Amino acid sequence: MATLEIRNLHRCFDGTQGYYQHTSAIIGLPMRFSVYQPPQAKSQRVPVVFFLAGLTCTEETFMIKAGAQRYAAELGLMLVTMDTSPRQTDIPGETDNWDFGAGAGFYLDATQAPWSQHYRMESYITQELQKIITGQFPADPNRIGIFGHSMGGHGALTLALRYPELFRSVSAFAPICAPIRCPWGQKAFHNYLGEDQQSWRQYDATALIAAGHRVPELLIDQGLNDQFLTEQLHPHRLENACAAAGQKLTLRYHQDYDHSYYFISTFIDGHLKYHREQLG
Repeated sequence: MATLEIRNLHRCFDGTQGYYQHTSAIIGLPMRFSVYQPPQAKSQRVPVVFFLAGLTCTEETFMIKAGAQRYAAELGLMLVTMDTSPRQTDIPGETDNWDFGAGAGFYLDATQAPWSQHYRMESYITQELQKIITGQFPADPNRIGIFGHSMGGHGALTLALRYPELFRSVSAFAPICAPIRCPWGQKAFHNYLGEDQQSWRQYDATALIAAGHRVPELLIDQGLNDQFLTEQLHPHRLENACAAAGQKLTLRYHQDYDHSYYFISTFIDGHLKYHREQLG
């Protein structure tokens, strides 16, 4: 059983907001995550939703900015979010760019040195952190959902498509829908995964849908005033792939909304209600 260091605990809407650190066997370094336990968790196991944050964010960003705890308390949902990459790996260049390296793990398992030693966010989330949450917190292991924003939206979509037995619900805010076709994804995949672009497709939601991966339903919200919409996000590619494959998708566009947490906080209640309905 992993030994957890409690960094902070806060009373929040009659539940508990906690921040934790542990030494990760998979990452090989200390990792931080946060958990909101709703009041219902005092007496029973509750469904849990993992949130994957975007570039430059940490395990604190969503919990501080999204305004999610109020709705999670009403719905009886546990919320979990983790740091967006390993930190202080001593890899040269790790902190040189805001969109690659530290704060930009892309929720994959790197295969290329030197990144492959520590940058293993896929395995960390689906194996180690999942076991910690279901083993050391009152989370129902049979009712787990996942959602995220931007880079984290990409991660939520690809992990849900690759691990449908683990994640029973999935949604995203402004996700990177086709990373093999955008500068952020190409930069990350070239460095983390190498030159074989076929290997990139396993971390591209649009490509996974085209290859036959399915989930019961997808929910995506996208702002039309998002500064990254045209160059980086490409929701139309995912929409086309879902239509061709018969994958159920609800893609909602919102006039004047941008890429920020102001956008997320506006629609967070709908996403949490969606997950609660899907998880039962």
